[in-house]
Amino acid sequence: MDEPVKRPSVDPLDKLAALTRRGRAIRLNVRSDRQFTAVAAGLGLVLAAGVALAAGPWDSGQRKAELDWAAAQSGTGGAHHDAGTSSGPGTAPSAPPVLAPLSAAADNSAPGAGTAPDRTPSALAAALAPLLKAPALGTVRTGVVIDTATGERLYAQGADTPMTPASTVKIATSVAALSALGPHHRIDTTVRASPDLRALTLVGGGDPTLDKAGLRTLAADTARVLKGKGVKEVRLGYDTSRYSGPARHPIGRNENIAPVSALMTNEGRLDSSDSGPAERSDDPAGDTARTFGELLGDAGVVVRPAPVPGRAAGDSRPVARHRSAPLSALVERALTNSDNDIAEALARQTALAAGAPADFAGARRAVTDRLTRLHLPLAGANLADGSGLNRKDKVTAGLLAGLLARAADPAHPELRPVLTGLPVAGFTGTLSDRYTAKSAGTGLVRAKTGTLTGVNSLAGTVVDTRGRLLAFAFLASGTTSPSEAQSSLDALATRLVR
Repeated sequence: MDEPVKRPSVDPLDKLAALTRRGRAIRLNVRSDRQFTAVAAGLGLVLAAGVALAAGPWDSGQRKAELDWAAAQSGTGGAHHDAGTSSGPGTAPSAPPVLAPLSAAADNSAPGAGTAPDRTPSALAAALAPLLKAPALGTVRTGVVIDTATGERLYAQGADTPMTPASTVKIATSVAALSALGPHHRIDTTVRASPDLRALTLVGGGDPTLDKAGLRTLAADTARVLKGKGVKEVRLGYDTSRYSGPARHPIGRNENIAPVSALMTNEGRLDSSDSGPAERSDDPAGDTARTFGELLGDAGVVVRPAPVPGRAAGDSRPVARHRSAPLSALVERALTNSDNDIAEALARQTALAAGAPADFAGARRAVTDRLTRLHLPLAGANLADGSGLNRKDKVTAGLLAGLLARAADPAHPELRPVLTGLPVAGFTGTLSDRYTAKSAGTGLVRAKTGTLTGVNSLAGTVVDTRGRLLAFAFLASGTTSPSEAQSSLDALATRLVR
């Protein structure tokens, strides 16, 4: 759950103009070809972020030009990380295997995390260590930085200390779902009919993004089949059996998440919002079925009596289907907006792919299993939910940075939406009101945020002045001021840019 911090409004085009002027000023002062190359690369990324802002939106809410730019970056430490679009990654070019030594780095010792010899690059350690000691970061703070092209840990402090990650756990959920199902997977909502077409069942597949427009199309398609057979009145049931276990998240009733159901419309929101906190329905499945019944009536098929819950009969057959956006788009939306409902759906879809019960426990086992297959450092990890709202979630900075590094690996193009979905500093999602036009990180830091009371985290990627794509994770607990902790985390990411 990311708690918003109000900041003064800054026009994005003003940000871009300021960034461009700053880049030109820096370029006039370069003193060597190497410096010029580094600054030009940085300026090019800033301008690309500006082009992204001006581009039109696409179906996941991200910017298409920005997606293409982020997914097709090359020249990172000598490896080309090519990728495709939201409908799925393209073929990755040949590149040497990377990421074998994800855990091969020393720990610079975090408070409460033990001690170990310092074998990290001294310059980076000297730059980051004082910032990680900022009082705003509370009582325990950890961090890891990885060169994604080589898998080398460039910096590690408390790398293997389990911490409550808050919403940064959505990175783990997303990687697991993409690994299990692939970026092209779609979630179906179907209508099944009895042999005589007099009884219908609306069957939820677990798509929390189904909206009224999609439901209206589903009703129109259903009515067309029924009226073609002369049927103008039906009974309606609705089936949520694809998910099992308790629907309510352990945190209880909360504006940040609806009851987890296989059938819902617009994430159970009772307003017109599509992200952030909102009042939620206590019965999203029933509400969806009743709306579907009304839409059937609009299409010329009367529903009597009112819809009732129940499983589709064994002899029923499908008559209409609605498909969600591709999983790649759902992942990007979940990460950009820190969407808890989509994140929990991703965890359950991972469980279904594994043949496990689609509940919190089954999802935990399935997600953990998928990450184990990717050879990631899971010691101490507890993935209690998919969203990060559960304080029983525990991950390490080493795991979060390793997940991002794995998503950048040319051998795993199916994971690329994890990178393209990260919010862009000062521009998109939960980072849109963080960073300023004067910050070196604006437009260059891409990171997932995490905020619970007393917990703050930031995990993402930056391209440094040497052109390396770095994956980082910084976690803090015992914080007392969310805004001050966020500023301290932003300063750490910005230092990596420079």
